[in-house]
Amino acid sequence: MVPRPGWYENGFKGFMKRIGPVILSVFCLLLLLNCSPATISVHRIAREWMLISFKDYTKENLMRNQARIDLTAPAENGKIKANVFVGCNHLFFKAVFKENGTTTFSDIGSTLMACPEMKLEDDFSKSLKQMQEYRLEGHFLILNDHQGNSMKFIASDWD
Repeated sequence: MVPRPGWYENGFKGFMKRIGPVILSVFCLLLLLNCSPATISVHRIAREWMLISFKDYTKENLMRNQARIDLTAPAENGKIKANVFVGCNHLFFKAVFKENGTTTFSDIGSTLMACPEMKLEDDFSKSLKQMQEYRLEGHFLILNDHQGNSMKFIASDWD
């Protein structure tokens, strides 16, 4: 009986020529399975968020004004129709959250009620237009611009 040549006869190099493509294929498959689709972040963002940190406003002031952003509307063409309430008027806009951590806000509008204190609302509206990046950290949504300004929200359904 003549033994068939095996990997031990050709050495490690021969073994790798035979098994290397299989190992590479399995590695590539695992890598692809580990990738997440772009909609994952949008699903995590699709919540109501309470504003807890913004400029020099205290958390108590933000809570008293019930400052919140609602991102629960279904996305259409990658855009979420969002609503904001920061004490007086309701703001509405379209938001895009991309997988690379960038965000844009467009078509910003507002109801037109006159209230005694509208500084928070005005500051929020002006700042929202400048926000260009986002990140999710646990139950927090953080928006940033390129000048170091930020808005920090906490998920309203988190206890």
